[in-house]
Amino acid sequence: MPVPPPGPGPAEAGETSGLLFERDPLPHLPPSPSPRLQPLWWDEPEPEPRRGLRPAAVAMLAVASGLLGAAVLSIVLVAAGELDDPAPTTAVGPPTTVVEIREIITDGDAPPPASAVARKVVPSIVTVEVGRGGDAVEFDAFGSGSGVVLSDDGFIITNHHVIEGTTRTRVIFQDGRVYAADVVGSDPLTDLAVLTIDARGLRPIDLGSTDGLSIGDTAIAVGNPLGLRGGASLTVGVVSAFDREVNVGPQTSLFGMLQTDAPITQGSSGGALVDGSGSLIGITSAIGVSSAGAEGIGFAIPVELVQRITDEIIATGDVRHAFLGVQLLDSLEEQTDGARIPVGASIEGFVGDDSAARAAGLQLGDLIVRFDGQAVRTSDDVIIGIRRYRVGQTVELELLRDGERFTTELQLGERPPDP
Repeated sequence: MPVPPPGPGPAEAGETSGLLFERDPLPHLPPSPSPRLQPLWWDEPEPEPRRGLRPAAVAMLAVASGLLGAAVLSIVLVAAGELDDPAPTTAVGPPTTVVEIREIITDGDAPPPASAVARKVVPSIVTVEVGRGGDAVEFDAFGSGSGVVLSDDGFIITNHHVIEGTTRTRVIFQDGRVYAADVVGSDPLTDLAVLTIDARGLRPIDLGSTDGLSIGDTAIAVGNPLGLRGGASLTVGVVSAFDREVNVGPQTSLFGMLQTDAPITQGSSGGALVDGSGSLIGITSAIGVSSAGAEGIGFAIPVELVQRITDEIIATGDVRHAFLGVQLLDSLEEQTDGARIPVGASIEGFVGDDSAARAAGLQLGDLIVRFDGQAVRTSDDVIIGIRRYRVGQTVELELLRDGERFTTELQLGERPPDP
């Protein structure tokens, strides 16, 4: 039988261990940032006197030089095109050199280089500047972020925290064009917002998918860090993890986030995270920091959630979130070797008398093991699943009750306003 884990269990009660997650705060930058750059020159120290080598060191150097000779030979062969043939090729070296035989394989489906991705994606990236006072375009900006062109008729995605609390917003394209922007709507729960500008013929970004991605796949971040002039910035990394819960403030968490090691800095919030072909897989939103500074990890809102939220904002100007109406606790099951593993989300309470869960006849102690066909190991899996659905949609749950497995369908309700 499942047994509860030690200590607090709900996903909302979790704490990060030694790592704080923070969004780009507003204001992001002073009105006219003056970035501090590392000089490209330095005073070179005086060289130390050369010292003689001991016999043992001379012997080691001789071995090293032999290995270096093999390495140089391989490099020359590659540079000369001798190893381009897909068939196995043997390089011949001196009798004392061990030559490794390698097979050079050309993958016809290899992704394009980052330069090709840049040519495709950069025209769809804008700088978002926010401020107060002045007219629609000429105002004193106190912060900046990034945005992604969603449609050719003027809709642009950015983060909620980029435009929160502002009265003036403008976007700047890569060629220097500046447009006054209006906020169509925003959603603090998912940290997404949609802007609109009076322009046509824009180049929208291609929408991709996270379903076929794996850890280690190419991830490229494109945004406008630190509000620097001169156009968008591109950084290359990989998809580091899926379904991260990121604490971005008091009692506020983002669920189902993509993690990447592609550098993301202040001002890049609202920019694009794309795959190796240049298709959008997420909107960059947060970075991991500790007392030592940035930790080299960033987080992006997955494109599937971006599509759902932005579609609803464009259609209605607002977002209604689906709601199951339960309090969940991660359930752990003890194994024969003494280990305990998560096996589902246990219903420990109900929220509201007319919640979707109550209407469907769910009971305290029921263990949710699948949500609309997807395996559930923790309560986060249920939260991530619900946030991708609209109010009123029907989902199927698979549960365990008193050791018996059963399925039920229910219609999702609407999340009540936060107190």
